[in-house]
Amino acid sequence: MARGILRLVGNTLVCAAALFPVLAALAADAGSQAIGLASALEQAWRLHPQAAALDARDAEAQAAREIAGGLTPEPGAIAIGSRNDRWNRDRGQQEYEVELATPLWLPGQKAAREDAAASQIDEVAAKRVALRWELAGELREAWWALAAARNARALAARRVDTARALESDVRRRFRAGDLSRIDGNLAQSEVLAAEAELIEAEANRLQAEQVLRSLTGASAPVDIGEESPTPIAVQPTAATHPLLAAAIAASRSARARTTVAAESRRAAPELALRVVRERGDFAEPYANSIGVRLKIPFSSGALVRRDTAAAQADASQADAEMLRARTRVELETERARRALAAAWRQLAMAEDRRALAADNLRLAEKAFALGESDLSALLRIRAAAFDAESFYDRQRVARAAAISRLNQALGALP
Repeated sequence: MARGILRLVGNTLVCAAALFPVLAALAADAGSQAIGLASALEQAWRLHPQAAALDARDAEAQAAREIAGGLTPEPGAIAIGSRNDRWNRDRGQQEYEVELATPLWLPGQKAAREDAAASQIDEVAAKRVALRWELAGELREAWWALAAARNARALAARRVDTARALESDVRRRFRAGDLSRIDGNLAQSEVLAAEAELIEAEANRLQAEQVLRSLTGASAPVDIGEESPTPIAVQPTAATHPLLAAAIAASRSARARTTVAAESRRAAPELALRVVRERGDFAEPYANSIGVRLKIPFSSGALVRRDTAAAQADASQADAEMLRARTRVELETERARRALAAAWRQLAMAEDRRALAADNLRLAEKAFALGESDLSALLRIRAAAFDAESFYDRQRVARAAAISRLNQALGALP
């Protein structure tokens, strides 16, 4: 008996060990399915090709700030030299020289570079948020395209089920002699049309899921949840809209680089400390001397104009892009608000139309069952009911998509 118990326990453990990977996979898959739009955005951001580039840009800006905060604009240098007469007279003449040189900041250059480095850091941070905002826009469109495709597929499946039930009823009544062969052919044609629509809807659903998966790298979620609408009275500003913030940060950074170019009128001066140890011949003792050298490069008007003009061109382009971004945000916000208002009105009308079509369908089915109406009239009313149901589902998704588009236009992230 003890052996039987041990054998049973052993078999149980083996089964549990075998099922554990399967259960873990199912749990992981369920976790991947139960995601919302915010979680999907995080997954898409981890796969975005420009995210790593922004990390490198941030490291570049941090290094520029460290350079601007240094005592010198560039690292110093050391020079070591030796001179003797061993190859000609060979009287013991010997000279050793050590020089330590360091560049110096020009007046106003250090402050200009510190401001440019700080502006560059702010620009990278603003571009990161703006890039996430643009990615959120792509994700929102794919999100609601998938919802629309799933609704179309579900409606097509219901149409197939209804058409098959109708065909079964028509076939039974045809055998009983209540309906003609034409009615049977019409019912069968309805089934074929519904099945063809279902195949197309299934293909569209799979394509929409692939588009979303290409963004997030994960399977499409089971539930497509709606976003909470942002108050319509909210106006996008530089503090709330990532696109405006990025454009303003880019303009400030370009202006800061213009100041750096204006303050860098010449190459950096160089201050050097020289230590020399020398003797004239073998009979003389070594003597030490210390000297200071200051190197001041001349200014080149052409070089200054070139650098200043290049920086000014970047600043002018950044200012123009900032104005363009403001216009774009204003137009997109106004369009999104109007689209949302229209979506609410269309949804209300679609609900009334669906109710009327459903009532007509019930009356037509009752009349057809009692023999008071023919099959062609029932099929027409049923097609109208399906159109009304499809229109209602499309408008419900369109209303949710309009809310997301307004949130996108206002600069709100999921």
